[in-house]
Formats: sequence, structure tokens, C-alpha cells
Amino acid sequence: MERLWSMAFLAFTVAALAVGGALSLAGLSGWGDVVLAAGTIVAIVPASWWVFSALRAGRLGVDAIAVLALVGTLAVREYLAGALIAVMLAGGRALEQYAMRRARGDLTALYERAPRWAHRYERDGPRRVDVSTLSRGDLLLVPAGEMVPVDGVIMRTAAMLDESALTGEALPVEHPVGENVRSGVVNAGPAFDLRATSTAEESSYAAVVRLARETEADSAPVVRLADRFAAWFLPVTLALAGLAWAWSGEAVRAVAVLVVATPCPLLLAAPAAIASGLSRTARRGVVVKGGGALETLGRARTLVLDKTGTLTQGCPEVVDVVAAEGFTVRDVLGLAAAVDRMSSHVLAAAIARAAEVRGAERFGAERVHEEVGSGTTGTVGGRLVQVGKAPRGLDSTWMAAQRARAALDSAMTVWVSVDGGVAGVILLRDAVRADAGRTLRRLRSSGIERVVMLTGDRAEVAESVAAVLGIDRVLAERTPEQKVAGVREEAVRAPTVMVGDGVNDAPALAAAQVGVAMGARGSAASTQAADVVLTTDRLDRLADAMDVARRARRIAVQSAGAGIGLSLVAMVAAALGAIPPAAGALLQEAIDVTVILNALRALRPVRGTRVQVDAPTDALLHRFDREHAALRPALELLREAADALDRPSPSTLPLLRHVHDVVSREILPHEQAEERYLYPAMSRLLGDPEATVTMSRAHAEINRLAGRLGRHVELAGAAGPGPEQIDDLRACLYGLHAVLTLHFAQEEEAYFSLIGRAE
Repeated sequence: MERLWSMAFLAFTVAALAVGGALSLAGLSGWGDVVLAAGTIVAIVPASWWVFSALRAGRLGVDAIAVLALVGTLAVREYLAGALIAVMLAGGRALEQYAMRRARGDLTALYERAPRWAHRYERDGPRRVDVSTLSRGDLLLVPAGEMVPVDGVIMRTAAMLDESALTGEALPVEHPVGENVRSGVVNAGPAFDLRATSTAEESSYAAVVRLARETEADSAPVVRLADRFAAWFLPVTLALAGLAWAWSGEAVRAVAVLVVATPCPLLLAAPAAIASGLSRTARRGVVVKGGGALETLGRARTLVLDKTGTLTQGCPEVVDVVAAEGFTVRDVLGLAAAVDRMSSHVLAAAIARAAEVRGAERFGAERVHEEVGSGTTGTVGGRLVQVGKAPRGLDSTWMAAQRARAALDSAMTVWVSVDGGVAGVILLRDAVRADAGRTLRRLRSSGIERVVMLTGDRAEVAESVAAVLGIDRVLAERTPEQKVAGVREEAVRAPTVMVGDGVNDAPALAAAQVGVAMGARGSAASTQAADVVLTTDRLDRLADAMDVARRARRIAVQSAGAGIGLSLVAMVAAALGAIPPAAGALLQEAIDVTVILNALRALRPVRGTRVQVDAPTDALLHRFDREHAALRPALELLREAADALDRPSPSTLPLLRHVHDVVSREILPHEQAEERYLYPAMSRLLGDPEATVTMSRAHAEINRLAGRLGRHVELAGAAGPGPEQIDDLRACLYGLHAVLTLHFAQEEEAYFSLIGRAE
């Protein structure tokens, strides 16, 4: 409605100027003055309301000069000047509304996600009822895939819950019978029973909704760039107009000063630059919900980030597979995947995906059965395979070592058992985004001085991610209320940007000066609460948006400053009687055109901190990124061979020969091709011949270790490597695995994160 009114206001003032001007040119100056005066009078009404609203909010904006100029032109009968000012005022307001329009609403998606129905046990079994009718003590059924409607206690069977929306924990969490659970989490396993301990209004999810509403209402509005200039420009204008009137005794001079002082460079140029910035960010897959958000983003100094789904992928990945004696890594993965392909569990999907990527043998499974809290069992080739928890009663030094290793790596363990004995363990973890490190470095180089991680996840997991990314402060295990407090604490120090994706992030996003949502996979609640939405699942788009915001704000300030400078010169000339009001209005139009053309420079592509990738280099990056994915199984083979040396057997030598063959025929040719094609391209792209020196040094070390491995294979007799070879051979294999793993990670972060970055 407001938009329609704004467009109607602009259309009326333009029509009044056109018709009034035409009548005056036709010799009907009397009627022309009436029409021009009507356009001026109509403009006075909304302009006065804007001044009143600003005063009520404790501000005196630039609109006050426009009102004085409009009234002054009527008083001295300079109707053409008044009509010109009316058009400029209406145009500036329409453009500003376009640039500043917000789309937050009342966090409607957060409310829409709130549970509306529940399955309550009644005499004839579970019945669907409105969640508002629930009372404490009701026994409820929570079907698979549905949200827990109210806080309660788990009954009869254990529950596997996806709590990522509320806590940020990427992996499903098992809750035994008798444990309390909060509303808003999702049942990621089979159906279970719940005894309600609260009503819908008293539930945890309802508290998140209320907190988001309160935070949204408490958020301070962003002060317009124009109003900040007005703090000094308005007094100067009034003083000069008063002096001109007092010195000359002619009111028309004071009006002329007001006319040329009408701050159209502020009302038009600054919004034009900001609107251009909004257009530019949209082309990069970033939706900024208003000029105020873009302007504040351009001067942010502190960045607060959620962990799960923001800095990490938001879903578990297999990071390691350790085989027990008598099994290989591929055996463990293949058997686990055979059973887990029948499961809907999120960990099962990750295991099946890893088996495909690593080329594990594809087995068929029969009589698959999934039991919540224990795992999935099935028959594979006549053997009983269980995937999930370790079988009861089984424990060993080897299993204790794997648990300790998983704890050190902040990983989740999935045990694979065959006929009651442990075959191996699969370690899963929520991996850090490949583009996270580069993005944070770009943000720091563009002006971010402090980076804070704010998450509901466990402290040890958060600390491990922060150590990799060089984050300044970690706030872990935080509730939605504590997240809001953390954001507000940072916002007191400096303009703060908060980035998140879950329902629990929505209040914190609303509390920050600028909230940024990972909209591609984030919750609808966080998307609605945010000022900025990244529509693609790439964190580097935030750095792109920051680059655009800083440039757009810089151009807006330049344009406004240049316009104000020219206006000051014109004001002095008008005060001396050199410029009458009508000519002053036309001169102001010329100033406006000049500064608006300058402001539209913000539409041009921004390089900023982003590396421009040409098409040939992008193709090379794609090629070697695909090769990395194909070589991942080879890296695991190195680890498997090194582990096998703890228990030498007749199969050890064939395994070592196979490993050496893979290194010689797959890994080394890949590294040589990178050295020949990729690294020269990256040196040209980055403009630094030394940019790839450290990567080349890693290639030299890989070649050295590969040669050492080959010599060990040559020295090994028919029975395998001798006892004197074992320690050095094991060190060689582990070293090759470590160097390649680190080297791959470095290339993926430094180079492959640039994929798809061409403008």
C-alpha cells in the first residue's frame, strides 16, 4: 500500500510540473501557476509528516529543508521552483523506499513451523488433535519425521532426535526412555511415545517464538545516511538563508538559498548508490532486504557466526574407517553400506555415500531390521551384520583406543559387527566448509576486525572448528536466549553482523545490526528474521556482499558529499542574489544528475577481495577438484597399509605392491599435472610467481616419500618386508598419508574454493 501511495505521489508531482509548464508556455501562465502551486501544496503534506515523524523519533532530517523550500516558493510565488522541488522530493522518496524496503514481516515462517497438531492417545488409540488442546500428562505419539509438539518425557522406547534447528548439533541425538526432550526437535527415527510436561504455550519452541518477537520489536532502526549529513547541513542552510534575508531585505533570496540547498543529492544520490548495490548483490545470489541493511553491512566491524550449517556443511561425513583384525577398510565400509542402504537414518546415508565414493564392494543385504537406539542389522552373504552401537559385552584395548581417538577428533562412532564380533568402526564428523577459511580471510581484509563463533553445539567440537579457522572467540552450548545476549554484547562494541541458519538463530539474527541467513538450506524462520539472505549454499557470497556493501556505501558518501559541496557553492551565489529560485531549482537538477550518474557506478562489477577466475582456469580447477574426489580412496589405502604392518601376514606384500602401484599410477601423475598446468595458472591468476611455492614444496615431499616406498617394496623379500623395514615403512606410509591429506586440504581451501567465481 505504501509503495502504491509513493508511486501515486511521484506521478502526481510529475504531472503537475508537466501540465503547469505546458500551460505557462502556451501563454496561460495564470492557470499554469495554479497547477504548479497545486503540485507544491500536495508535496508539503507528506513532507511535513516525514518531518513530524523524524522529530517524534528524536531526529531532525533533511526533509525539513525541503518543507521550508516548498513553503518559501509559495510565499514568494516562485511556483515553478516549488513544483521542481516537489518532483525531486517525490522521486527521492520513491527511490529510497525501493532501496530500504524490508521483508522481515513478523517472522511468519517461524510461526508457520510451530507445531499445530499432535497425536494424542485416547480410548480408541492415537487421534490427531489441535496442539492448543494438550495438557500436562497427556500421552502422545510422535511419528517418524514429525516435530515434537510440546516438552515432554520419552516413554516405552528410546528416541533418535534431530536437534539441529534448536541446538546446532548436526548429528541426531539418542534419548533414552525417561529423558526430557524439548518441543521443536524432529523425530529422526521410528515413532515413540511422549508424556507431555507442558502445554503448547509453555513449551520451549513457543519461548523461541516469543523471544524472536521481542527482539524484532526492540531492534533499533537504521539511521539514514541523509539524516547523518543533516546534522550539520541543516543548521548551515538556515543560517545562510537568514543572513541573506537580513542582509538584502529580500525574502526571495532566502527562498533561493533554500531551493538550491534542497538536499536532493542526499534524497536521490545516496539511495541510488544503495539501490545499485542491492542490484549488484542480487546478481551474486545475495538478497539484501533494504538499503539500511546494505549500508550497515558496509561499515560492520564484528562478525558473529553459527557453526553448524554455516561454518560447517551441516551434515555428517565419514572422516575415517578403522578395520579390526581380519577385515579391511573396504570390507567394513561395504558391509555397513549394504545394511544402511535400507535405513533412513542420516548417518546411514553418510556411510552409504562414503562407500560409493571410496569404491567399496557393493554387497546385497537381506532381512534388514532397524532398532532405534541400537542400529541396523541384516544378513549379508550368510553373515549377520550389525551397524550402530558396539555389541553388548564386547570390549577390548583396541576398541578403547578407537573411542579415545574419536573423542580427540570430536567424531561420532558407528561400530560394524559381523556374527557378534567387531569388524571395524566408522568415524563421522560435520566437516568444515571448504570455502570457510578463504571467506574469513577475505572478510578480515575488507574490514572485519573480530570474528566470534556462537553455537549451541558442544564446546570441544566448537573449539576444534575455531582452531582450524582462526576464530577470535568461541561461545558454545548457548541457548537461543544466550545467543541473543551474546550478539547484543558484541553489538555494543561495534557494528555487528550475525550469520546463522537454524530456528534457534532467528532471535539472534534479529538482535544483530545485520542478520545474515544461509537461506539455501537454512530454516524459513532464520530467513525471515534476517536482513540478508544467501540464496546459494556458499559462505563466500557473504564476502561478496560485504565487498559490494562497502563500495556502495563509499560511492553513496562520495556522491552525497560532492552534491552537498556543489550545493554550498550555489547557496552562497543565491545568497548574493546571483541565482533566482527557479534557476536555482534547475541548477539543483543539474547537480542531481551529476551525482546520480556518479552513484550509479555502484552497478558496475566489484572485484573487492574476490579473485576473478577466468574460464580456462575455472575449468582446470574443476578438473583437479574431481580428481581429488577420485583419489580419496587411495589416501585411505595408504592408512590401511600402514595399519596392516602391525600384524604382518602373507597378504602384506601384495597390499604394499598395490599401494605403490596406486601411488605411482594415480597420485604422482595427478601431482605432476598440477605442477605443469594448475600452478602456473594460479600464479598468473594471483599475480604472484611465489604463490604456489609452498604447494610445490609439498609435491617434492610426496615424490620423496613415494620413492622411499618404492625402495622398500623392492627390498622386501618373497615373505614380505623384513623386521628391520617395518618401522621405517610404517613411518613412510603414515607420512605420505599425512602429507597428501594436508596437501589436498590446502589446495581445496586455497584454490578449489575459487570454483565458480567468474563474474
